[in-house]
Order: sequence, then C-alpha cells, then structure tokens
Amino acid sequence: MSKFIRIGPKGYSAPKEYEKYAASIYNMPLRPRDTVVATYQRSGTTMTQELVWLIAKDFDFETAKSTLLTQRYQFVEMPMFIDDEAKKVVEKQFTGEKAEEMFKIFEMLPVEILAKTPDPRFIKTHVPLSLLPPNLLDTTKVVYVARDPRDVAVSSYHHAKLFVPIGLYSDFKQFWNMFINGLFTFTPYFEHIKEAWEKRHHPNLLFLFYEDLKKDLPSNIRRIAKFLGKEPSEEQILGLCDHMKIDNFKNNKAVNFEDMRVCGLLAEGERFIRQGKSGGWRDYFDEEMTKQAESWIIENLRDTDLRFPSMQDIQI
Repeated sequence: MSKFIRIGPKGYSAPKEYEKYAASIYNMPLRPRDTVVATYQRSGTTMTQELVWLIAKDFDFETAKSTLLTQRYQFVEMPMFIDDEAKKVVEKQFTGEKAEEMFKIFEMLPVEILAKTPDPRFIKTHVPLSLLPPNLLDTTKVVYVARDPRDVAVSSYHHAKLFVPIGLYSDFKQFWNMFINGLFTFTPYFEHIKEAWEKRHHPNLLFLFYEDLKKDLPSNIRRIAKFLGKEPSEEQILGLCDHMKIDNFKNNKAVNFEDMRVCGLLAEGERFIRQGKSGGWRDYFDEEMTKQAESWIIENLRDTDLRFPSMQDIQI
C-alpha cells in the first residue's frame, strides 16, 4: 500500500505519488467547453459520468456502449495510483514487450492527453476543489455529487479490496476508523463535500446528491440537461433511465472496468459496479459504529446548512 502525505491547508490525505502531479493538476489549462465530474470517490461517480456524457452528446448510446468510459473521460489524478506496487503486479502478469506496453499506458499523463484532446472534453476527478485550478468554475461546468458517507465508506472499502495494488484487506471496522480519522485518500471527507457545498450557487456548479439520483432519476436527468443547455425528449429520458438500470450497468463493458481484470489488477470476488443502492451501510455497522457515525456526522455538520437526504433520522 502506498505511503500517504498531507496536502493543502485542510490536510487532505493522498498517496505520496500525488506530489509528482499536484502542480500539473492545479495548473491544468481549462477550456470553456470542458465538463468536469467531481466527487469524493464512490459517490456515484461512474453513474454521473455516464449520465453527463450521454446528455452532453445528445444521447449517443451506440458510442457510449462501444467506447470505454476511461477513453471518454480523463481521470486527472490516475497516475498517483500507479506506484511501484502496481508495477510489480503487472510484472507478475506480463513479460517482455507486453509489460513494456502496459507501462507505457501507465506513463500517459491525463493532463497531457487532455492538452491534445479536441473539444468538448470530459474530465473526472476526486481531487477537492481547492486543489484544482483556481479558475475552474469561472471557465467550465462542474457537476459535483455527494453521497451519505456511511455508504461511501462501505463502497470505498470494497473498492480498496478490488484493486490489488492498494493491498488493503483489513476488516470493515478497521477501514471505517481509518476513513473517519482522515487516513484514506482525499479525506477529511466532510471538508471535501463542504468545499463544493459552499460553491453550490455558482452558475457553473451543479451540486447533486446520489440519493436523489436514485430516488428520482428522470427529474435529475432534466436538471443535468438544463445545466448543460440541453432539452431532451421524454423518449430520450426514458431511454437513459433504462440504460442506467443497475443490472444493465453491471453488464455494460464500457463502464464496469472488467477489462482491467486481464491485467491482474482486480481481485477475485469483487466488482467495480456493486449494488448501486442507498442505505447498504446498515448491513455493515454494529450498534457502536452506528452511534459513532451519528456523532461524527453531527459534529461535522453542526456549523453548516449542508443536509443529506438520507440523514433525516439524525438531529443536527
């Protein structure tokens, strides 16, 4: 597992490899036709990427199904996960020219690829807004999605188990304590969310809750479409809702990352697209953890008007 460092005035945690790319991400040249999907990881990122791309591209389902999401979006901080441990995994799977080919793919920096990409460009990031270019919201459109941190923690735990190089196989309770104590990638979690919440009235930022997307997808498709300057038909909206059904999404090779299994980077028994539901955290939390989570949430939301749709039972 990578060594972690603290970055920025809020002390965000990041793999040490991030040091190599922080400046290029912060100074990344942006264009007015760019669209950025920004989230804390496992907050509905992939779902939102697909929604945004299809709406922006006038519901071109054929291209969406035939082109990997990783080719349609540049994940700007991806190289920070490609450390020596990741390379060792590849070396075990491949030798000679094939190994060299894989390393060349790893060395292709998303920011450099973006510089050569024609408009419109689509960007994915989990980097907090304060560590992205200062002119981000004045230049381009950003769709930010937040999710109940208890569900985020569960999904992040499985995500960490999925990717072999991360090497994180502790039990969930250990992971949960690491997560709430700011010892996982781009935590403190609430600082990440609050940065975007404070900018929610900016005309170039659309702030969404994952729980709302799951509860009423058609209404949120209309919200995203309006934000992007599109006017979809009801038929297009219904088609997109069907495309996004969890069983269809799990089996969609363009978004489910199963192509990475051949590289030996994915662990058996785990999948990138999991259950896609809200409230699954209840299957993982004992009574002590539930009370701990409630206290943590109250403490972090007490001095803000940020409220999650899924936290109606918590009195703040």
